[in-house]
Amino acid sequence: VQLQASGGGLVQAGGSLRLSCVDSKRTFRNNAVGWFRQAPGKEREFVATISWNGGTTTYADSVKGRFTISRDNAKNTVYLQVNSLKPEDTAVYYCAVWLSSYGSRQTSPHYWGQGTLVTVSS
Repeated sequence: VQLQASGGGLVQAGGSLRLSCVDSKRTFRNNAVGWFRQAPGKEREFVATISWNGGTTTYADSVKGRFTISRDNAKNTVYLQVNSLKPEDTAVYYCAVWLSSYGSRQTSPHYWGQGTLVTVSS
């Protein structure tokens, strides 16, 4: 597994971005994938996870209704559509993989990608 996250940037409050996480080694299609984020001066926190086939998704309460996680296994890519952004969403966003079909915020992922920075201005 080798993860590459992209899609971050500077956006005004209320705006949207689509983050992408690509597995360049094409090995995560049978695994759960998740997004986490770390704001300046804060601990990393869970954002969302998606099961191996996209059938099960979970979200942190703080992003429910605004963020959508999805995947395209043919493209070895997981997406995080982030809408209605707020300044408090400013963080480095990381994708991660569990070596299982389903991931959980209670268990640590096995692989991490580098982050992509999302900055939301008020």
